[in-house]
Amino acid sequence: MRIENVQLDTFVSQKNEDSFINGVKACVPTLLAYLSIGFACGVVQKTAGLSVFEIALLSLILYAGSAQFIVAAMLVTQSTSMAIIMTIFFINLRHLLLSAALSPYFRQLSPFKNMLVGALLTDETFGVAMNEAAKKKNINEKWMHGLNITAYLNWVVANIAGALLAQWISNPEKFGLEFALPAVFIGLLIISILERSKIKLDVIVTIIAIVIAVGSTLMLSSSLSIIVGTIIAATIGMVVEKWK
Repeated sequence: MRIENVQLDTFVSQKNEDSFINGVKACVPTLLAYLSIGFACGVVQKTAGLSVFEIALLSLILYAGSAQFIVAAMLVTQSTSMAIIMTIFFINLRHLLLSAALSPYFRQLSPFKNMLVGALLTDETFGVAMNEAAKKKNINEKWMHGLNITAYLNWVVANIAGALLAQWISNPEKFGLEFALPAVFIGLLIISILERSKIKLDVIVTIIAIVIAVGSTLMLSSSLSIIVGTIIAATIGMVVEKWK
């Protein structure tokens, strides 16, 4: 009887850890970055001539920090709609890699439920999710929705707030807000490397990815170079890890 009670307590504890609320809590460390960069993004988009309504729509539908900054810059230079669409497409190709890396944890879900998980995936929520997977070897659907939806809502709110307050901030770059998200993702990457206890291999793979990505810029665009560098370095790391 005692053993059954212990097993029941363990099961209940596991369920609680995988809840939507715990997914929300897991997102908390990244919220400051979302708020700061989202605020700066709203200011830049408003300065580029977009209305608050248009900025809200971009945040809700596009939901991509780097892409939204580029949209603002290309609108200022009067780029064509097709040029903007193609640029955003190539910039966001990295999400194919992120989704592919997470897909093994959601094989039990239907295609529609997988689409719901992947639709709100970002660099930062991916980093948090992979840290969770490294600790528990699995990721719960409810936990993932809590993480994704919290990040999504904060991004939209931050963009709208930046758009509304843009009249008082004419030069957001001087505050260094554009570096908030990259800094957070670097922090998540370091945490992930430390928790895997394979620091030497991870550092080598990181260096290889950087070298290939930088070298590829001689022939490819920067977004494609990052994808090529990531794929080649990740493949090398996987082969070395399996071979050991």
